[in-house]
Amino acid sequence: MFNILSTKKSTKTLNSKFENDQQKFEVIINTIDDGVVLIDGNENVQLFNPAAEKITGWKKTDVIGMNINNILKLVNDKNEPYSDDANPIKKIFLMPKPIRDNNANLVTVSNMTIPISLSVSPVIESDNKVTAAVIGFRNISVERAEEQKRAEFISTASHEMRTPVAAIEGYLSLALNSKVATIDSRAESYLQKAYTSTQHLGKLFQDLLTSAKAEDGRLSSHPVVVELGSFLEQIEGDLKFSAEKKNLFSEFVIGSSRNIDASTNNLTENHQVKPLYYVLIDPDRMREVIINLFDNAVKYTEEGKVSIGITGDSDIVQCYVRDTGVGIPTEDIPHLFQKFYRVDSSATRTIGGTGLGLFISKKIVELYQGRIWVESELGKGTTFFINLPRISNDRAIEMQNKLINPS
Repeated sequence: MFNILSTKKSTKTLNSKFENDQQKFEVIINTIDDGVVLIDGNENVQLFNPAAEKITGWKKTDVIGMNINNILKLVNDKNEPYSDDANPIKKIFLMPKPIRDNNANLVTVSNMTIPISLSVSPVIESDNKVTAAVIGFRNISVERAEEQKRAEFISTASHEMRTPVAAIEGYLSLALNSKVATIDSRAESYLQKAYTSTQHLGKLFQDLLTSAKAEDGRLSSHPVVVELGSFLEQIEGDLKFSAEKKNLFSEFVIGSSRNIDASTNNLTENHQVKPLYYVLIDPDRMREVIINLFDNAVKYTEEGKVSIGITGDSDIVQCYVRDTGVGIPTEDIPHLFQKFYRVDSSATRTIGGTGLGLFISKKIVELYQGRIWVESELGKGTTFFINLPRISNDRAIEMQNKLINPS
């Protein structure tokens, strides 16, 4: 039976122990496992909890008043120091919204490098000015090691299984070739189903292998200067037949009456769009991304159209793939780019897929310092956007000439 007297006694004891909110705050900060640091507008440390001491090796008495960048030294997977543009602690004072980085590494006071999960949240005053920031971080060495083991297993297994699956697919193809083998219609039906399933299995192994390479930095990429407008127009021309098979209209759209604000990635109105959009990408890799987005759009659209479009400003090129399909539930959107995540609804449950396409697409876009995200409304369609750094026309010509004449 629930003991009310016992509960009241415990509450009274707790209240007497923590006489004010300050004491309660200190207990929470001092007992949690995550490192917590408060910095002021000059990036100087004002609070440093015991977990932060344990993770970094620094003592609270030594760091109060110090610049945080001398304490939380962040490096990437190549052990290269974070640039100011990539450092969440620097960015928080320019972009006042919470920033998370699950791929950071921290160099401790003893010069050890450990993987951490990092989040930085702004403290905003009434005038919308960031006057301080709260940094939370934790050691994820165990999680990162386990993830690495899983990735290695997936990579090895996928690589080993691709060979026999390719052989089975080849033999099935021969069996279905009337010039090589003679089979009745019933056997042909069975073999065709087996062949389709084998192709799907081969695609899964290929996606698993690609995702593993994307995670550990082994994904091959050979970026060159590409005029993205003509590049996308050609892809749309190649893909439009898959849309027409479902009686969907396919189109390529150049330009917009809207302009991209490079600081916020938002679009503003009334901008004269330039016709050439040069970017530095691997065309084969980017083709994978656009084809994946287009195929998804066709899969989840029963009527209407699928559009590939491009616009931009002097700093950013933005392309998109838009459909008039079933849309995506709001609660699913934050998870779409996670591995193996698939929207589970009555409208999508019967549609096949590996759940890796968007994860791979995100990794490819990030190779070129780009950003990919989605906007959708259930029942009204979905748009996937990609922002890429734009290269000026003069710079693009200069880079192309150097490729032709290296000397």
